[in-house]
Amino acid sequence: MKIAYSILVMAAVTYLIRMLPMTIFRKKIQSPFLQDFLYYIPYAVLSAMTIPAVFYATADIPSAVLATIAAVLLAWKGFPLIVVALAASGTAFLTALAEKFLF
Repeated sequence: MKIAYSILVMAAVTYLIRMLPMTIFRKKIQSPFLQDFLYYIPYAVLSAMTIPAVFYATADIPSAVLATIAAVLLAWKGFPLIVVALAASGTAFLTALAEKFLF
């Protein structure tokens, strides 16, 4: 029964987070500063969640740094997401492999 209450509370909190902004902000936001601020929130949150995970995904920092550089450069050039992800993974793997055999 305790699990059912936990699920019910989580569902209510999740629903309120999604429902309240739609009911509170019915008119178009006129402030350019607030519009810009709200526009960039998803990018900032995604970066804050992704960047630490990237550096802890591998056993060593140099492979993570090189993979991040490869991913940023390819994304900057406009490559598709699958190409960026595969190139970053391949770079991390090859860097870790090279470190293992060279050092």
